[in-house]
Amino acid sequence: MPDMSASLALTHLVPLAKEVDENKVTPGVLGFIVFAVMALAVWGLMKSMNRHMGKVDFEQDPEGEPASAGGSGSGGKTAPAKG
Repeated sequence: MPDMSASLALTHLVPLAKEVDENKVTPGVLGFIVFAVMALAVWGLMKSMNRHMGKVDFEQDPEGEPASAGGSGSGGKTAPAKG
């Protein structure tokens, strides 16, 4: 009798396998591989961006000091030309 229940189960599963539409397009393995490669590329770019943003110095110069050190006493600003 155990053999009979196994064959009965298989007869019920075979029609379920035939219900899959053979004309239906699915991404398949190639689609998964492309998606995985793109996900790894985005992860690598985000890691690189995080490393580069860590090197940036966000401190501003104090407002009392000029931005350039080579000025002629006018705070590094040049006078407009007259003419």
